[in-house]
Amino acid sequence: MQIIKNGVIVEDHWLHLDDEAALVDGKITVSINRWQEQHDTLSKHKDDLGLRLTGSDPLEEIVPDLASFSLIVLIFPAFTDGRCYSFARLLRDRYHYTGEIRAQGDVLQDQLFYMSQSGINSFELANPAQMENALAAFNDFSESYQTTALKPEPLYRRR
Repeated sequence: MQIIKNGVIVEDHWLHLDDEAALVDGKITVSINRWQEQHDTLSKHKDDLGLRLTGSDPLEEIVPDLASFSLIVLIFPAFTDGRCYSFARLLRDRYHYTGEIRAQGDVLQDQLFYMSQSGINSFELANPAQMENALAAFNDFSESYQTTALKPEPLYRRR
């Protein structure tokens, strides 16, 4: 499967494990529930480990463990659910998470610019056939007035 990462289409090598699936070698992501239930086992995983979060998951509970994760997947169940935008900003600005943050779920081309401004740097599109066209979305706007994860100063201070 292909994703957009840092503005480029790349192959994705992560495996998203269900809570009941057996642990396997390689890059895996798990739900917050599985992380909390199998913390000791998962913290010994040999390869990269990622965590999947929904907007209703308690972000603050995993903050002490952020260094354990190479990838945080934020799940957008519907384009109208913007709670994970806030998670991305908190991860980047408050908790200084520097790893990959991925948008997954109902991720549409129209949202990519705004998602990137909130700190998300990889994207699994709802319609993968639109991958090439979606790259143009990162250039939809030349400036943002307010502060963003990419530009921490407002426009009036940048001029």
